[in-house]
Amino acid sequence: MELHNINELLDKYFDGNTTLAEEKQLKAYFSSDNVAPEHTQFKPLFGYYTAEQTSETQKVFKLDKKPNRQWLWAAASVVVMIGIGLTVLQKNPAQPEQLGTFDDPEMAYQEAQKAFQLIAENLNKGKQNIQYLQEFENNKNRIFQP
Repeated sequence: MELHNINELLDKYFDGNTTLAEEKQLKAYFSSDNVAPEHTQFKPLFGYYTAEQTSETQKVFKLDKKPNRQWLWAAASVVVMIGIGLTVLQKNPAQPEQLGTFDDPEMAYQEAQKAFQLIAENLNKGKQNIQYLQEFENNKNRIFQP
């Protein structure tokens, strides 16, 4: 090979523009014994590639099996049990629940009147909104005359 041709191929190689055939030419040149003195600095680079192509690793790689997740199930069941225990303990059986019952009939009547008054106020609010809908319906019928 000509020295000029090798210099061009080296420039292309270091710019990253060589083809595979050109790289094979460079490897063949640097693996031969007649390398020009100015190119001896690149001989280990191309010699490394050829040496590594034939080398084999002696390390044995093990693939791990599926991780053992039994401890995850145990931890989840403990958390569920703690949650159930705390829920049960929050309800204090010493205090009776207020069910809205009254021993005095007069007080029960007054509380019922308050509840009915609250219901009536909320129904009246809804009735006012329905009046707006009725007015909208009347105007729509007047415009479109069915």
